Amino acid sequence: MTDTLNPADLWPTPSGTGDQPAPEPQRWVWAAMEPKGRRSRMRELAVWVDWLRRTFELHNTISHCWYRHSAVVEHLTALYAGWMRTYAGEEAPGRELAEADWINTLHALTPRLKLAACATGTHQDPPLVVPPPAGSDTDFELYLTLSDAMSLEAAHPAAAELDRREAELNAPL
Repeated sequence: MTDTLNPADLWPTPSGTGDQPAPEPQRWVWAAMEPKGRRSRMRELAVWVDWLRRTFELHNTISHCWYRHSAVVEHLTALYAGWMRTYAGEEAPGRELAEADWINTLHALTPRLKLAACATGTHQDPPLVVPPPAGSDTDFELYLTLSDAMSLEAAHPAAAELDRREAELNAPL
């Protein structure tokens, strides 16, 4: 039976057998998911977000309406996918501090999870997207065609250093 207080129970157990490696957890691209899968994944994420709010005392940071804000959903999705790879994934060499790295990432993203407009417990819709002005597609295409930044020949700013390194690698024995 799944323990709703433990989000790791929601993730399938790797089942690699013999020569078959365990399947990699799928990346989460919300727009690419079918509606049924999107609803299922959102429920999975919601269980984890509830756990995250309690465990890290983020109940005053992550609003109850977090799922109505696409930017917050994307940040939480990234945190969840990283948490799964860190805590439920295979131990990889060189990842001895993976858990501490994940916690540092959580703290770095915490300000982006806070919604000042919804902090009082009342949801406020995100601002409307301002449509681009007429002709902006044409302006963009002109920029791509005429701009020096798009038409200059490729030149690495540290070409001399790259040449020295390549010469050292290809030095005669």
